[in-house]
Amino acid sequence: MRDIHLIPVSYYPSENLEFPLITAPQTITPNELFYVRNHFDYPKVDVDAWTLSIEGSVNRPIQFAYQHLKSMNTVTVPATLECAGNKRSLFEKKAQGNQFGLGAISHAEWTGVRLRDVLEQAGVSPNAKEIVFEGLDSGQRNDMDGRVFFERSLPLEKALHPDTLLALEMNGEPLSDKHGFPLRLVVPGFYAVASVKWLHRIRAVDQPFKGPFQSIDYVILNKPNDYKHAKPLSSVLINSSIASPTEEEELAVGTHVIYGYAWAGEQSIWKVEVSMDNGKHWADANILDPDVPYSWRRWSFDWNADKPGPYTIMSKATNDRGEAQPLKAKWNAKGYQNNSIHAVNVHVIDRKLVQNVLH
Repeated sequence: MRDIHLIPVSYYPSENLEFPLITAPQTITPNELFYVRNHFDYPKVDVDAWTLSIEGSVNRPIQFAYQHLKSMNTVTVPATLECAGNKRSLFEKKAQGNQFGLGAISHAEWTGVRLRDVLEQAGVSPNAKEIVFEGLDSGQRNDMDGRVFFERSLPLEKALHPDTLLALEMNGEPLSDKHGFPLRLVVPGFYAVASVKWLHRIRAVDQPFKGPFQSIDYVILNKPNDYKHAKPLSSVLINSSIASPTEEEELAVGTHVIYGYAWAGEQSIWKVEVSMDNGKHWADANILDPDVPYSWRRWSFDWNADKPGPYTIMSKATNDRGEAQPLKAKWNAKGYQNNSIHAVNVHVIDRKLVQNVLH
């Protein structure tokens, strides 16, 4: 991993950094290369004074100190987290927001306490419909007055799922400041906006939550400003990316290995196909990783590039429901859920021919 760094997308008003989409020797993304997505400045947290409060429509409002959570039974869940704006820059018609390329996605093993174990101690009321999560990250929004905290909600069913975690560790290490220390929510299979960082407050509510990051941002808008028909984001769509070769790369005539990743959120990757002729013909790629829930799978394809010229390489993943990536994702005003078939243009060069010309 020497000399490989996160790729800056923005530093102001918040820092956002992409994972450099490389074919790593393992599925896990090293913590220092895990992508970063923020909406405000990093909060400063005094862990000795920090508590997690459970309130709202519960029978027993309760608070947990950091050491209390660490003493509870923990579990580890591998999960790929993808920003809903991943691949936004690949939409032909540009959409508003940070222009992420391929790297607003990473994979880690998350260790923490099951959310449902904490909620059970508070006793969620039977009339509760959603659980709202508030992070300590806060700041100004252009469309609102006053200071706003980052908040998102989950349906009660997803909140109580045994794989939904209050994560304390990431790849066997305590969460870093950039990834939500001391505690973050991890919602496997959902777009990463659901995995609220720097978590300090959870409340059960009996009405749909309408905070700005639930009803204005992170919603599908088929028409700009059509919030009446907006739908909040939830489950990750089937997707894949080519990690190598890269766009407009030059390759010598000969055999090359095409590498990439495929992921399917709450579903499983069934197959990955590769085309070398702009989608006219497809062949199955070799899937390198076992099928682990919520986890991306690396894939490879051996290509005999025996003729010089331009080529368009494509990757297409299909999940266990038979749902495949579309040729083009449905455009939306905020540029979310771009799961279109990924295409990379390359140039195959005959080195002998070039040398003959030079001499």
